[in-house]
Amino acid sequence: MRGRAACPRVPFAETRKGPCGCLALTWALWQRHDTAGEGGHVQVTVDDIDPGPLLPHLFRISRALAGRLDFLSAIQSVAQEIERFLPYDHLDLCLLRHDGNVSAAYETGIETAWGRHGTGDVRNSPIREILLGHLPNMLTEDATRDPRFAFAEAFNGPIHDHGLRARVHVPLVVADGVIGGLSISSHRAGVYGPRDVAAAQYVADLISPYVFALREAERSRHAAIVETEARAREEGLRLGARDLTQALEQERQRIGMDLHDQTLADLSRLMRDLTRPDAPATPEVMARLDGCVSDLRRIIDTAVPSILEMFGFAHAVRVHLERATRDGTRIAVHDDSDGAPDRLDPVARIALYRIVQEAINNAGRHARAARIDVRIAQTPRLRVTVADDGCGLPDDIRRSRKRGGLSHMRTRAQLIGARLSVRSGRTGTSVSVSLPKEQP
Repeated sequence: MRGRAACPRVPFAETRKGPCGCLALTWALWQRHDTAGEGGHVQVTVDDIDPGPLLPHLFRISRALAGRLDFLSAIQSVAQEIERFLPYDHLDLCLLRHDGNVSAAYETGIETAWGRHGTGDVRNSPIREILLGHLPNMLTEDATRDPRFAFAEAFNGPIHDHGLRARVHVPLVVADGVIGGLSISSHRAGVYGPRDVAAAQYVADLISPYVFALREAERSRHAAIVETEARAREEGLRLGARDLTQALEQERQRIGMDLHDQTLADLSRLMRDLTRPDAPATPEVMARLDGCVSDLRRIIDTAVPSILEMFGFAHAVRVHLERATRDGTRIAVHDDSDGAPDRLDPVARIALYRIVQEAINNAGRHARAARIDVRIAQTPRLRVTVADDGCGLPDDIRRSRKRGGLSHMRTRAQLIGARLSVRSGRTGTSVSVSLPKEQP
């Protein structure tokens, strides 16, 4: 069978059984299976056929598209009408992103990997010559044997998996250029000819403006969502940072009061006692001095976790766990990360430690837990989980998003790019914070 440069103007024949077994309008010379011309495409244009018999179908396609707000419903709305004059087993619409790569494939008739995993490099598409604008159309008698669909890295699995043999491909074109491609396939080989290519191009030219409008609307919706989420994150960080700053100021005031009311007062009394004629014996003085030093260490450690610097994250967590829990509470720290928290930058490490501290404090103060476990893992994100078997956090703490420990934990997590998850119920509470493997 030979290709030819052009086809004569041919009217539609009477309604009859089409190649896929359904009633369809067919071309007068349906049994003449013209093949692709020189260059791998068909030398035929929409001017080569009389569009008159197609007009009722095209009008119905146009009406079916009206009001469709997504690509899948749009293609499904026109598929049945297309099948009346161009029978198929599989029909898909491949769309391009603004960067020129494939964004999605919407299909009907058969569900394939193209529809499930449509995104990818346009250079791997079986119809890349159409999408790149190198060919005006493609027609094949049997795509399973056509070398044009069998190049290296071609995403052509569905052709063979589903036996898509005869195929017609035409571009979706608007003023800016090619925005996608329309593909029509049959299980039977050699059932399509140049007139089918022209009919498919009529459909593509009709639906291209709708597809373009849907793509731009989808792009605008996505951009609006991204902008809204970014603003929400920015506002959340601003409010969280404000609350955290207030909390830090309150903590500084508390430390100052502790130093004034406790340690400074103790040292003042000790100095007065030492200047009296009946000064206490040396062992008693040493004991009181030792108590003052211990109080100072406790206050300083609250402000700057020296144990974290000297002995590492896991050890510091264990020490805090011992201090924050009641006698009889079973505690455990499991480090399955090979010391990953100690390889974080100092800001991220201390923020992570503060989050874990607050989670342990909540478990110790509110949960009435018999057991508290801390697990450090890397799979591959660094994840630290504090879990207890208590009664759960009080509702006012769990539901509050404006103030308190949970709010500060969320803010600290956001500031270092971490994810915070809190699950609380009658069987216990689990607080999990995870960071990307690589920290800036």
